[in-house]
Amino acid sequence: MSEKTEKKEKSPALKRSWFQELKAEFGKITWPGKSQIVRETVAVTVVAVILGLIIVFVDWALKYGLSFIW
Repeated sequence: MSEKTEKKEKSPALKRSWFQELKAEFGKITWPGKSQIVRETVAVTVVAVILGLIIVFVDWALKYGLSFIW
């Protein structure tokens, strides 16, 4: 029974310690600058458009090729 009371007593201290460590870790975060965000956003958009066009082309080619079979 004493083990249960010891665990309950340690629990708030452990939580406080965990939140203090979490706050310290958030302090270490380095956020990207505006130019890097813009550059990466443009890169993601361009890649998405290119992949979309590739998918459209493959779909069109398969439709065209299958139209000869059926």
